[in-house]
Amino acid sequence: MNLSNLSNIFKKRDFTRKRLTSYDKTGGNDDRLHIAPGQTVTIATDRGAGVITHIWTTLLNAPEWERNCLRKIVVTMYWDDSDHPSVQAPIGDFFGMGHAMSKNYVSAPLQMSPENGRGFNCWWPMPFKKSFRIDITNECNTELLFYFYVDYEIHAQADPDAMYFHALWNRQLTVGHDKANFENHDKWCFTGNNLDGSENYVILDAEGEGIYCGCNLGIHNLDQTKHWNWWGEGDDMIFVDGAKVPTFNGTGSEDYINTSWCPQQEYNAPYHGIILGGTENWGGKIAVYRYHIQDPINFNKSVKVTIEHGHNNNRSDDWSSVAYWYQTSIHSAFAPIAPVAERMPVDENALKWGDTPILEKV
Repeated sequence: MNLSNLSNIFKKRDFTRKRLTSYDKTGGNDDRLHIAPGQTVTIATDRGAGVITHIWTTLLNAPEWERNCLRKIVVTMYWDDSDHPSVQAPIGDFFGMGHAMSKNYVSAPLQMSPENGRGFNCWWPMPFKKSFRIDITNECNTELLFYFYVDYEIHAQADPDAMYFHALWNRQLTVGHDKANFENHDKWCFTGNNLDGSENYVILDAEGEGIYCGCNLGIHNLDQTKHWNWWGEGDDMIFVDGAKVPTFNGTGSEDYINTSWCPQQEYNAPYHGIILGGTENWGGKIAVYRYHIQDPINFNKSVKVTIEHGHNNNRSDDWSSVAYWYQTSIHSAFAPIAPVAERMPVDENALKWGDTPILEKV
């Protein structure tokens, strides 16, 4: 498989370019799918060997945009007649930004484009050997108007070296360590020893052989202190092939995303960036990404990608992520995605998650 890029676009290649879209098959202008509340629709499927090279989509609720809809719409993708998905995520998170938000940003594999980040683009190559299927589930309370392009290639034969694309969403209201047990605020921020990562936030826990290609992270800082409130003092810890101690051990959350010194400035590079930097004193919602496209992490048996929520996991914040990886075989079935109520952002003013108070976690 030799996908096109700027350095080889002029070279002859043997493939059939295909595209599936939401165009109005009557010749009219209703170029979208109408997906009822609670309905799952297969938006694209085909048989043969090949690779999906690009997905574009935008969406609208009828009669109007529904609050938090980007966490209520779920995308799933299936390869080679599998009965369980290899991709499972809320649609906004899959395209690179959590918190049920959209915002203009650019990375190499994922982009949210104008207007207001509501033109979603995905450039992750997604090989298949027999077939592919992409489903959209509408768990909004209103009708979903869904526009899409799926661009792909059909090849004469499957590439024996091609691995299957995977993406999985996770979310956790992390539980840290009680400030009352520390001498002062600085001690809570900077002390404690964590060697095994057992309390870390888990970005990915996968079995098989493949490569980890990175993640996007959404952090909602729930500590409303007036003291120093940096959310990202925690280290990344990646365990390869069952290692009991980290195979890769980082030096801070901002270091993992290739930035420095408790950043808030919004910045978009091809493989790392800050989409949303938070509010005063690092409060509110933060959205960042780190894609290991130039430096994928290979594994033969398993990989567990984790990160501390604050130094020594002392902080209690709202963390979410989508991990992206490839592996030689289709991963075993994921746990079902959390129900809608457990995917909703925390109400920052009431400090509630749905109807559940979370003051005890702050």
